[in-house]
Amino acid sequence: MLDLDEIARAGARQMLAEALEVEVREYLEAARSERDEQGHALVVRNGYANEREVVLGAGSVALKAPRVNDKRVDEDGKRRSFKSVIVPPYMRKSPKVTEVLPLLYLHGLSSGDFVPAMEGFFGSGAGLSASTIIRLTEQWQTERECFMERDLSATDYVYVWVDGIHTGVRLGDDGRMCCLVVLGARLDGTKELVAIWDGYRESTESWACLLRDLKKRGMRAPEIAVGDGALGFWSALRDVFPEARCQRDWVHKTMNVLDSLPKSKHGQAKAAIREITLAENKKEAHKAIEEFAEEFGPKWPKAVAKIVEEKESLLRYYDYPAEHWRHLRTTNPIESVFAPVRTRTNITKGPGSRKAGLAMIYKLMEASEGRWRKLSGAHLVALVRAGAKFKNGKLVEGIEEKVAA
Repeated sequence: MLDLDEIARAGARQMLAEALEVEVREYLEAARSERDEQGHALVVRNGYANEREVVLGAGSVALKAPRVNDKRVDEDGKRRSFKSVIVPPYMRKSPKVTEVLPLLYLHGLSSGDFVPAMEGFFGSGAGLSASTIIRLTEQWQTERECFMERDLSATDYVYVWVDGIHTGVRLGDDGRMCCLVVLGARLDGTKELVAIWDGYRESTESWACLLRDLKKRGMRAPEIAVGDGALGFWSALRDVFPEARCQRDWVHKTMNVLDSLPKSKHGQAKAAIREITLAENKKEAHKAIEEFAEEFGPKWPKAVAKIVEEKESLLRYYDYPAEHWRHLRTTNPIESVFAPVRTRTNITKGPGSRKAGLAMIYKLMEASEGRWRKLSGAHLVALVRAGAKFKNGKLVEGIEEKVAA
């Protein structure tokens, strides 16, 4: 005779293990570019933790959570560590349904699969049905709409990061969804989601509509905006927040440069670009750009032009605190979240509607927000907003007294 309880527990254990593996892969992917001086990865898998019992609605299941060896150090000199959102350290009881469902949905579980899967996870008394899941997704849509109507006058975003995600899946007659995302750093150095907008396409008008909406709701012009080479955003920024400065994303720029080079030269080019981005000061960075041009210019002028023609906007982070450079060089906080969104839309052939897609991305970013790294040297953010001047990462002499006054 079949032991239905044991089958339910086995299904719950398998689903939970798969969700944890996805979460770890995303964490590793987000840190893939971070290396030590020898080129070794700073974040790697490190086996599994000791087995522990987690109490679910269907009963207790034995679980081995994957471990991560994170060698990165924060501004206080403390080692960083991976902490699972799905199964936090020392958790012995199942998390709330409302916290788990968005993660499972976003990682590829369609609404039709929820009922059998969740009965195994939370027990048959969880009261779940297809209509319950649909109501939940509608609730996410309402939450996002309220989020996009909130007053922004009380929050000052000194830095912002922007990017767009293209699902690659057609949603009826509306075509492919392009979601415009804005992240911001507050005066205390904390990063948080500012806006998620359906842009239809990453055009100047789409970005301008979003920026005008943010300004209308009280958002101040940021000191600097970090984004890729999408011309639509930069044109819109000049129109809505002309006082904001521009910083081009080095991750996107590096990929664009490599696209113009043969694969045999990729390793050499990456090393040369690292010499630019990790230069001690702007003068050394310009020197590294000249060396890059001398090395690759004769045979691949298009690759060199991608850096030389935009070197000022690529090196603008040198005019800000050195502690902030690693944050200002890239839009990685957004890119690391977008990877599972693309995976989700590939698995299900799209979120079903534009509103559902926006809600899906909103919930994923909301779940990831707690893991976003706070700005190093957070106390310097207020100085930047106050108008303090920095040269090659250092505060210009005498400015402290001016700011204090």
